[in-house]
Amino acid sequence: MIKCEYKVVAVMSGTSLDGIDLIYASYLYDNQLNFKIHLSETVKYPENWKLTLSQLTNNSIEELSGIDNDYSEYLASVVLNFINQNKLKDIDFVASHGHTALHQPENDLTFQIGNQQIFADMLKLKVICDFRVQDVAYGGQGAPLVPIGDRLLFREYDFCLNLGGFANVSFESHEERVAFDICPVNIVLNHYVSKLNLEYDDKGYFSSKGHIYSSLLQGLNTIEFYIQEPPKSLGLEWVQEYIIPLIDSCDLQTEDILRTFVEHIAIQISRVINKKGRNVLITGGGAYNNFLIGRISELSRSKVIIPNKSIIEFKEALVFGLLAVLRERNEVNCLKSVTGAKKDHSSGKILIPKI
Repeated sequence: MIKCEYKVVAVMSGTSLDGIDLIYASYLYDNQLNFKIHLSETVKYPENWKLTLSQLTNNSIEELSGIDNDYSEYLASVVLNFINQNKLKDIDFVASHGHTALHQPENDLTFQIGNQQIFADMLKLKVICDFRVQDVAYGGQGAPLVPIGDRLLFREYDFCLNLGGFANVSFESHEERVAFDICPVNIVLNHYVSKLNLEYDDKGYFSSKGHIYSSLLQGLNTIEFYIQEPPKSLGLEWVQEYIIPLIDSCDLQTEDILRTFVEHIAIQISRVINKKGRNVLITGGGAYNNFLIGRISELSRSKVIIPNKSIIEFKEALVFGLLAVLRERNEVNCLKSVTGAKKDHSSGKILIPKI
């Protein structure tokens, strides 16, 4: 018998390395799908893991396999601590995105670490994870995966825009969900603000103090990716190949780099959300960058809506919890219209603890 309510611990780690997002949420099927986030927390990475995760693309597949096992144990310990501290008893399963080590769909490759059997064994709970691999095997990009959640949980918005390591957007077009990565955001901004010994540019303060370097802005805006038609997605490797060398070749002050890149982000996003629509829901860490939000608002015809803190910070974790619920019900959680796969499908690896 298919259940109507699911209690899920959902776990998300993004490319910006802000930390591990954890939520305890319920998903209720009652005419339409509803949700409630009961508890949420972000666990900052210790320096050793932050360094390891920032350098994953420098490792061979064999080396990544070793890191995968260690990270699965570490992730399980973080989740177990969250469960124990909050005295959670009623859990149907844990949903985990893992952490992206490699994402090269053009080479039929995507690799998320943190999805090994030891994860379920340590928790003594069912774990549903590794959602991207099957989609790439079906010829898809393996990303973005959040749009199914945008369609089912945030249907009142014309655009759902997430500003994390990358900006990604989803919207309905001709009765299909369309979604794609737009451009890098925090993965680049955080990289350069770290030169000021900061983790992030609080509210966009340093960005607002810089000046736009027009030739860099033009170079960024003419990168070939931006004229490609979706489905399309971005990864750390792409940033390291195309964005960082271009910026570094200009030898600019950090504030000027930040200001120029914020303008680049705002231009690329406005190009997408100006095509149609009345409102845009913005989530992710970039929603706290007041200067960036201001530039998007000024360049956009859509009304910008910033939701409450729990949705800003934990929407992706919430949606990966939903992906796990759909996988448990054997219902579609990957849309071919979004990823370019040959068919809609229900993706995710199910780990049953070995008692």
